[in-house]
Order: sequence, then C-alpha cells, then structure tokens
Amino acid sequence: MTDRLHHTVEPASSGRAKCKGCGELIAKGILRFGERLPNPFSDGKLMTHWFHVDCAAMKRPEPFLETVSQDDFGIEGSELDALRTIAEKGMAHRRVPRIDGAERSPTSRARCRHCREAIEKDSWRIGLVFYQEGMFNPSGFMHLACSNDYFETTDILDRITRFSDELSGEDLNDIGAILGRM
Repeated sequence: MTDRLHHTVEPASSGRAKCKGCGELIAKGILRFGERLPNPFSDGKLMTHWFHVDCAAMKRPEPFLETVSQDDFGIEGSELDALRTIAEKGMAHRRVPRIDGAERSPTSRARCRHCREAIEKDSWRIGLVFYQEGMFNPSGFMHLACSNDYFETTDILDRITRFSDELSGEDLNDIGAILGRM
C-alpha cells in the first residue's frame, strides 16, 4: 500500500456516483473530489469516496485543502478562493463540518447535544453527523439557538442551506434571523 493517499479532483466520468456529503448524484462532467482511503475489505487496495467539491470543502476540509494546495485542478481562481475559505472555516471551527442541515423538530423527544434540554416540537434543530472510519454517522440534533456555543460561530447558514433539501426561502430567512440575533 502507498504511504500517501493521493486524493483527487476530476470531472465525473458518469452520473452514477453519489456524493458522500449530501447524498445527491454527481452529474457527468461536474468536478468532483475523490478522497482515497484504505479499503477495509481488501489488503493494499484503496477505495475512493466521491464528493461535490463544495460538499468536500464543507464536510472534509483537511483532505480537501491538502489536495487543492498541490494544484487547482481546473477550478477557477475566485471559485477556488471561496472553496478554500469554506474549508478553512471548517478547520478553524472543528465542529462546523458536523452540520447536516436543519429542520423543524417533528416531536419533542430529541435532546440537544449541547445543552441536553429537549428540543421542542416545531422548533428549528440542526442535524449533526460524525465522520468515522470513512462514513458519516448520524449523531443527534441541537437547538439552533445553541449553535454559537457549540460551533463557536453563527456563520453556518451556507452549510445549513447546502445540506437541507426542503427549506423554503422563508425558512432560510427565519433561520438567518435567529442566527443573526446571537
């Protein structure tokens, strides 16, 4: 096996691969980030986990920055700068890459990972995931109001928007207003 795993950024050769970050298909020809990891089912072989480049910058900032620091891989200057800024924010605030979208709580059974209080029904909550052994594992929820204490920043609306499928413009305005008051 190689000592160094060579991650890559390349155009998708087909539209079959799903992004490990958001779960959506990566369209053919779109730039994608490939994180190479040891395959636990094969000695000495590597497997590749594919991400949209923005999902990689948000969910896997360290390997993303390591890869794009070696080459720009055809990403234009302003887009590359924006992606680097997103990834650097994830490195500076270690819990920010755990964000997996936001939603209204369907029940009041879930407890906040930060304050341990129940999350009231119909209040906003942020879904969290942990990255372990090449997989994103669901790890509970937290109050939107606890985000500043937990993430050490309220500049998280871009990640909430990216990983929340069904939020309307009104929902995003509501979430932005709550984050803005903190």
